[in-house]
Amino acid sequence: MVPRRCATLGKMKLGRMHFAGTFSRSPLRYLAEAVIACIACACCASAQALARTPAQVHFRLQEREVVEGRLKSFSIRNGEREALIRKWFADSGCQDANLSEQALDHKLPPNVVCVLPGETPEVIVVGAHTDKVESFGDGVVDNWTGAVLLPALLYSLSAHPRHHTLIFIGFSAEEKGLVGSRFYVDHLTREQRAHIEGMVNFDSLGLGPTEVWASHADKVLLHALGSVAASSDLPVTIMEVPHGASADSESFARYHIPRITLHSVTQPTWSILHSSRDKLEAIKMNDYYDSYKLIAEYLAYLDDTLKPPPAP
Repeated sequence: MVPRRCATLGKMKLGRMHFAGTFSRSPLRYLAEAVIACIACACCASAQALARTPAQVHFRLQEREVVEGRLKSFSIRNGEREALIRKWFADSGCQDANLSEQALDHKLPPNVVCVLPGETPEVIVVGAHTDKVESFGDGVVDNWTGAVLLPALLYSLSAHPRHHTLIFIGFSAEEKGLVGSRFYVDHLTREQRAHIEGMVNFDSLGLGPTEVWASHADKVLLHALGSVAASSDLPVTIMEVPHGASADSESFARYHIPRITLHSVTQPTWSILHSSRDKLEAIKMNDYYDSYKLIAEYLAYLDDTLKPPPAP
């Protein structure tokens, strides 16, 4: 479908995945110029800051066997899921001083946090929830697919010095109402929140090619995603999640922090979530690994392009 100037599509809740209405899709990969032009209309001045091309950024990729192996090592117990992500953060090089758990005010697993220090205190938050909904399915799609990518992305970005400090967070209790992400951002100081230049969230990947919730995405972050998709030849599609929906990214939007959520849900795959069909067999491994490659390049690009321009 042709991108719509102001996309209005179905209604759902990523994570808990409440849905009503119809999905609609606009391809960023094949119609990248139209999408980027549309976004540029809304943020012309901001887009000028994205001067460096994606081909110039540096990152590495974790072997596909490692990523898939971790995906297959899921647990249906939320406490064990958090513990696995913490272990894989450590295995991926997160030093003890930079790896922590944030206890919540409830009898819930903690948030798990890994900090990759950068040259500056400016921050990009990378997040995905680790918990699954109780009683239904194995929670592989929603959202073990997102959680598993957190340590893989740490590996991808840790080999080169970074301008931003990157904070990777496995959020607890998203399925109970964004509890972990709200707790995290609410307990930051005003100064700490002011240093966050972007929050990238992913939820329910691997059901197909990467999708983006464009109507609830910061325009500069969305423009950057279109640039990376066009350069990398990896598919990205606008699959809107309009009024009434929510995801962990929206906890940050409450404080006017730029955010974006990536997912893979479409109308035909909606019924998999929160059902007995949410199992490993639902994952399309080629699409899942493509999502990982796209997000790794995207984060490296954001780290470079969100820098203020050098002084004349």
